[in-house]
Amino acid sequence: MKSEQYIIAIGASAGGMDQINKFFDYTPSDGVSYIVIQHLSADYKSMMASLLNKHSKLNIKEATNNMTVEMNKVYLIPSKNVMTIKAGKLLLTDKLKGVNLTINTFFKSLAEERGDKAIGIILSGTGSDGTEGMKAIKEAGGMLIASDPESSEYDQMPASAIATGLVDYVIPPEQMPKVIEHYVEKKTDGKVTKIDEEEEEKSMVAITDLIKDKLPEDFSDYKKNTLLRRIKRRASLLNFNDLESYLDLLKQDTTELQNLAKDFLISVTSFFRDKEAFKIIEKRVVPELLQTKQNEEIKIWVAGCATGEEAYSFAILIREQLDAAQKNNPVKIFATDIDDEALQFAKKGYYNESIKKDVSPERLGRFFTPDNNGYKINTSIREMLIFAHHDLIKNPPYCNMDFISCRNLLIYMNPALQKKVIGMLHFGLRFKGYLFLGPSENITDISSSVEEVDKTWKIYQNMESKRIMNFETFVAAPSIDGKRFSNPQKGSDKHSKQSEASAAGSDVSLLMELGYSGLWIDENNQVMNVFGDTSKFLLQKMFVYYLPDLLSKPLQMSYSTACVEADKTNKLTVVKGINAEGIDSTITLFVKPLTKNEQGQVKRLVLFSKDEKNIAGKQTITFDESLYTNKYTANIEEELIGTKEKLASVEELLLASNENMQSFNEELLSANEEMQSTNEEMQSVNEELQTINSEYHSKIKELSDLN
Repeated sequence: MKSEQYIIAIGASAGGMDQINKFFDYTPSDGVSYIVIQHLSADYKSMMASLLNKHSKLNIKEATNNMTVEMNKVYLIPSKNVMTIKAGKLLLTDKLKGVNLTINTFFKSLAEERGDKAIGIILSGTGSDGTEGMKAIKEAGGMLIASDPESSEYDQMPASAIATGLVDYVIPPEQMPKVIEHYVEKKTDGKVTKIDEEEEEKSMVAITDLIKDKLPEDFSDYKKNTLLRRIKRRASLLNFNDLESYLDLLKQDTTELQNLAKDFLISVTSFFRDKEAFKIIEKRVVPELLQTKQNEEIKIWVAGCATGEEAYSFAILIREQLDAAQKNNPVKIFATDIDDEALQFAKKGYYNESIKKDVSPERLGRFFTPDNNGYKINTSIREMLIFAHHDLIKNPPYCNMDFISCRNLLIYMNPALQKKVIGMLHFGLRFKGYLFLGPSENITDISSSVEEVDKTWKIYQNMESKRIMNFETFVAAPSIDGKRFSNPQKGSDKHSKQSEASAAGSDVSLLMELGYSGLWIDENNQVMNVFGDTSKFLLQKMFVYYLPDLLSKPLQMSYSTACVEADKTNKLTVVKGINAEGIDSTITLFVKPLTKNEQGQVKRLVLFSKDEKNIAGKQTITFDESLYTNKYTANIEEELIGTKEKLASVEELLLASNENMQSFNEELLSANEEMQSTNEEMQSVNEELQTINSEYHSKIKELSDLN
């Protein structure tokens, strides 16, 4: 099989024969191979080869074991077998008893075999077979097509694939061959010169900058080859010959920009992925963890959790061993990601029947509730997890964690960003806490601080008890109400942003040369950035960004009063002669209110100095503890009155909301009763259908005999 050969895998089930015929009515001889995977009974002798010959010019064969895949041929799966592909040959194994997800099995092997030259198609069918396999093809860089549900007799399979958000085209079968032909031509035509590569790289940088400016994500420090490959693939799907034209589209079309960013976030996960690694965690890590925690809270962080399978896997392991040891430790598992759609899926805790291959029957019975289409995580497991949006590049880590898992995420980042993220993960671990990475990731920069638990599966234990926090590690922190701050310059002109950043950098450098240390503060008193050595003026509290909480009492009173004065006058306010514990000389505090930016955020500049600089002509106040205590008390009282008013307003809203929820709950209870009644009727109808089905089978047998 040639290295550039494309293989198109077609998955179909109930109602799929008509769509397969329509597909091959329009298929040209274009140098690719087709493999059809249908759900067939092992007792049924398929006549598809003879039926399909009437609709295709290509050579059609039923696959045999070790058959080599050739161009311009169609291969059909035998009814009694499960099929995979390896080294260009089709491999057959007998079907097992029970459910056989033949489409998923073949799609996954095709993704490993052909990578970006794999094309997966899902046609009419019931259930969700093929969905997991399509994820594997997408991760490998291949193309995905699903039949338009409106054109499908049974829409469950295409609908399940479309729901992943990964499908490139949702079209009727007769339009698919043209799309495939165009895609293959684009990928195989044209030679790339060095000049073309330089132009593509420039366009790629411009695209990542555009995403950084217009969306919350930042991919500028991800590996260039990975990003470029996915950008080119996306551009090709939209019929763009060059990235410059695609960039022009992205500037105008925010939806396509979001789709491209989502393409960068594709991840593959499953329950108990890498079973050998989970056995080590189950036998060595978790027992030691429970032994050291007694009745204390167990805290786990799964960074880059995607659709939640791995986070739930850890919850199951912990719950099993807590129950076995008859312990009742509270457990918090923080599962985080930057893909909000994946998080919403994970929060539901509902997975299709394909998880049976990864989760043992005992665990399925104990921790899941089955229904006709899949399995739902039980409440006892779901309550252990907290799903949250978290950006490893921008946001601070969760701290004092007993166990952190961050798998197969660092491989997409460049070395500098890997170093930063590894440092953050290490900081988040408590003493003797565990770090679990992907097989291809390493911890070179912190190797002296950790002990290797397992070399193959990259499991480490933190042996460093003290770690120093650096305020400058993060540019922006979450606000006090949990909302994320957007980039204050987002949406502004590129040149004005650059000049503004340059001017700010020059001002900060000058202040540092003059011996000042300071901070940029937003309107909520949250620290946005730090310059100079502020360690002697600020209390060292881990990941506290609310400035008043970082100041000693005299500085806190001075800052509060100076802010009120600065806001009233809109001028620089200076307070001198402040005595603070641990500093041998008095401190001078400067508070300067700044103008609002385009988002309406107010930024303040706060400066500290041990020496009294030349401040003649400025609005200067000498610190008097008794006077400032009174002012500070008055300010607190005003804030308290405002807070009480807000609380009263919120309480009214909560009462109204509670009434609405009670009404909604009553409606749900009523609807549930109706659904139970309907379910009983459906069961009765189902029995009737089964009877009719058996009659039809006997009629078909008679017709077959007559034929």
